[in-house]
Amino acid sequence: MNDDLIETLDNELAEEGSELYEHIRMTVDPGQQPERIDTYLTNHLSNISRNRVQNAAKAGNILVNDKSVKSNYKVKPNDVISIVFTYPPRETDIKPEEIPLNIVYEDDDVIVINKQAGLVVHPGHGNFDGTLLHGLAYYFEKTHQNIENRFGYLVHRIDKDTTGLMIVAKNEAAQAVLAHQFFEHSIHRRYYALVWGDFDEDEGTIEGNIGRSANDRRKMTVYPNGEYGKEAITHWKVLERFGYVTLNEYRLETGRTHQIRAHSQYIGHPLFNDAMYGGDVILKGTTFTKYKQFIDNCFKIMPRHALHAKELGFVHPTTGKQMMFTSELPNDMEQVLEKWRTYLKARNLLEE
Repeated sequence: MNDDLIETLDNELAEEGSELYEHIRMTVDPGQQPERIDTYLTNHLSNISRNRVQNAAKAGNILVNDKSVKSNYKVKPNDVISIVFTYPPRETDIKPEEIPLNIVYEDDDVIVINKQAGLVVHPGHGNFDGTLLHGLAYYFEKTHQNIENRFGYLVHRIDKDTTGLMIVAKNEAAQAVLAHQFFEHSIHRRYYALVWGDFDEDEGTIEGNIGRSANDRRKMTVYPNGEYGKEAITHWKVLERFGYVTLNEYRLETGRTHQIRAHSQYIGHPLFNDAMYGGDVILKGTTFTKYKQFIDNCFKIMPRHALHAKELGFVHPTTGKQMMFTSELPNDMEQVLEKWRTYLKARNLLEE
């Protein structure tokens, strides 16, 4: 597979909680002379500016022998260096577009957005315009904000058809601090999802490496034996039972591409109306024509997978204050839940 195709697939697979940072681990040569670590890394890593190295150090993202160091630390022979780098904005032709953005919080360092369904976060194959970044470029231009990069600095992503909260940094220093929190799994994230089937327990944990499917490169697959993919841990808790479907809360301990969707399918509970992971057909219920019509109506009300980024919490990159945000369920998902509540009441009455 060529590099262009791999990059295209990576863009298409940007999904809930998918972080945008790179973890590098390296060992200093035995014959290395003492040298400032910012100079050393700039000379030894391609396409990494000294400014990015210094921002990483300020954020606590550079460790030597498992201890955080400042940019003036002098490297020594056999030092083991671990770095978390954020990805710099890609040089791409992003023209400002007037796209509605639900901004729930903003200051000089961060902007928190409640993303609507159908909005792609950044340009990729088949989505060269109309993205969140195009909308941010218009918003920043309209408000005459003097930011380092005219469309912000991405820290994580959520999928086109996933709704809810996400954060964008407004400068490289803030991006580095937030990336550190994502890497340390200290970001607070809660998702609500409607999934097929009922559960024997009230809560549980799903573990299993996640990697790209060998059969369908658009999808991710769980590899439970760890022979491929990256470690993924998802905690779930039942919020409301409807018999044939269940409303769950999900807490991500890791942030792999399609993590909730792939893990849910793996345990036999695909997301309601998730076409990619088999949730767009009737998996639980009856064969009655009225029930089939009921499901079809639900799919028409919410023609996407039922996943919402409900809560987002982080430590502010400048003030150090704990920030916490909550968003209401979108109208289409709330309508479907109300239909299930009505259906459950009617079924219970018939059984009495």
